[in-house]
Amino acid sequence: MSNTEWHKASASDDTGQCVEVRRLGNTVLLRDTKDRSGAVLSFSPAEWQAFITGVKAAEFDTEAMQ
Repeated sequence: MSNTEWHKASASDDTGQCVEVRRLGNTVLLRDTKDRSGAVLSFSPAEWQAFITGVKAAEFDTEAMQ
């Protein structure tokens, strides 16, 4: 991941239901593709890794949250 560019998943479609990610030094930034001038979330490497691990384990799937 580049330090200067925002990246959207290659599997994203045109529905606007996407987020973009950017690395800035050791920080991972996340923003809503539909509102690029809006809020940006900031994660440490450990927080980001925990999130990715949870996504891969389907911890955040809506069926799993019910």
